[in-house]
Amino acid sequence: FALAPVDQYGNRLVVDLYPTDPLLALLTKPSEPDFAPRHSSADHSSSYGPEQVSIDRAPARPGTGTFTVALDPGHGGEDPGAIGPSGHYEKTVVLSIGRLLKKKIDAIAGMRAVLTRDADYFVPLAQRVAKARKAKADLFVSIHADAWIKPEARGSSVFVLSEQSASSSTARWLAKKQNESDLIGGVNIANKDNHLARTLLDLSMAATMNDSIKLGRAVLGAVGNINTLHKSTIEKAGFAVLKAPDIPSILVETAFISNHEEEARLIDAGYQDKMANAILSGVRRYYAESPSVAKNG
Repeated sequence: FALAPVDQYGNRLVVDLYPTDPLLALLTKPSEPDFAPRHSSADHSSSYGPEQVSIDRAPARPGTGTFTVALDPGHGGEDPGAIGPSGHYEKTVVLSIGRLLKKKIDAIAGMRAVLTRDADYFVPLAQRVAKARKAKADLFVSIHADAWIKPEARGSSVFVLSEQSASSSTARWLAKKQNESDLIGGVNIANKDNHLARTLLDLSMAATMNDSIKLGRAVLGAVGNINTLHKSTIEKAGFAVLKAPDIPSILVETAFISNHEEEARLIDAGYQDKMANAILSGVRRYYAESPSVAKNG
């Protein structure tokens, strides 16, 4: 795929190379954590890490094995995200929270987390969702820090996909069906006629959105215990990272980094830990209250 010029970087073409032999992929698997980049940290500013999903650790879908949460720290690399009045980057803050949250989830029996990026490199939005699906994630949590033109704006928010965006997303997934052998949690739509495939996708998206709302409410309630809420209810928008038809997905705006006071909180290790615990609390509540998910340990 192509990347447009940004700052000192010119036009770039990014090419991913993967082993065609699964056994070879297993034998050549690097020692870094899932999704770690093969290149050095010096290269992170202009590229992104390939999907290095461990074949021997691939989790099962809900009800049959490890419950997997994909954590998506926003931005990265040449994309700093929002910048606070004191110069702190959104990309750095959300990566710290994502790493903390991963450690906490990994410490719970029957659960594990994967990061769409675990260092300061750029990952295209579509690739973030692709990484979550390749890891067979049961949940997708994108982590961000909000910003606004007025510094008075403050508070945390939780977003889910809007219905209008869900409809357009379904159409795009349907157009790709010939290249998807396992699109809807194990249901192969590649050989279905368009009407049946559309129905299956609509049903999948509707169920996913309902679960996203349940997850969003659980996380919003927990986050509201540690910070002011920008709005008292979950919000809906067309964020690209929320459009997987078979993974309940939310986007958490941890605070307004454009607010001087909240910027100071976001860079504080204690607040980052509290935010990670709050998101974890919401995830665990959803996990406990959802009869269809695995209950290990």
